[in-house]
Amino acid sequence: MVDPIVGTKWLTKILMDGGYILIIMYAKTLDEMGIDRTRIRPTGAPFHGIMPKKQTMPLRQIDLPITFGDPSNYRMETLTFEVVGFPRTYHALLGRPCFVKFMAVPNYTYLKLKILGPVGVITIGTSFQRTYECEVKCCDHTIAIATSGELAAIKKEVTKEAPNPKKLTGLLSL
Repeated sequence: MVDPIVGTKWLTKILMDGGYILIIMYAKTLDEMGIDRTRIRPTGAPFHGIMPKKQTMPLRQIDLPITFGDPSNYRMETLTFEVVGFPRTYHALLGRPCFVKFMAVPNYTYLKLKILGPVGVITIGTSFQRTYECEVKCCDHTIAIATSGELAAIKKEVTKEAPNPKKLTGLLSL
């Protein structure tokens, strides 16, 4: 978890995940930031990996500057965020494209991130307590989905789309 300045607002719950391929901003976060909707442009490209075997269509895209560091040593880059209307635990998710753009080096053991700044290395850390609180919210959110009918519908749909094992066996014996 990191707490950079996005646009003109300081956001305290942003998850940076090097295994994630997207940069996502939640529509609710944009509303809370007071971003003018005319700055958001349409997108026609779906993405995968959010729902099993499903493609997801983002609502829109927006380019926002993101700043790490402090006034004495900072780095700012503009990132393109996919705006989604999902329920949220974090303000945004920053995946591999963010790591690449900032040339960031994560240390997952100490929850630190190193970025090269104009005056030297910028070390970004987080509060273990804040990280723990967000993880608890994620677990609560997952439990809510698991106990709802939404998970049963996903399981039913994934089972329908699963390959037929008899057809696979016939192909293997050729």
